[in-house]
Amino acid sequence: MLHDRILVEVDRDEGERRSSGGIVIPATAAMGARRLAWSKVVGVGPNARAVEIGDRVLFDPEDKAEVEVHGEVYVVMRERDVHAVAAERVSGGEDTGLYL
Repeated sequence: MLHDRILVEVDRDEGERRSSGGIVIPATAAMGARRLAWSKVVGVGPNARAVEIGDRVLFDPEDKAEVEVHGEVYVVMRERDVHAVAAERVSGGEDTGLYL
């Protein structure tokens, strides 16, 4: 990866979901608002400062550039397109492991 680019795996779990009330929402249901997606980072460029390999990142799947490598589909994006990072290395008294 070059500059501030990151490479993330495309999650295959984009099928049906459950609402907080337990109702099953099929994958074909249209969402009224944009929905952000979580993915695992598998590659980072030398200028990426807040993201490391193995982190989970939250991003907008509408603004993605997909690439296929050895039959696997990945997404390439700039670090600035990441909305949040979930990582175990983040400490400071917070139990969530999330930082924005």
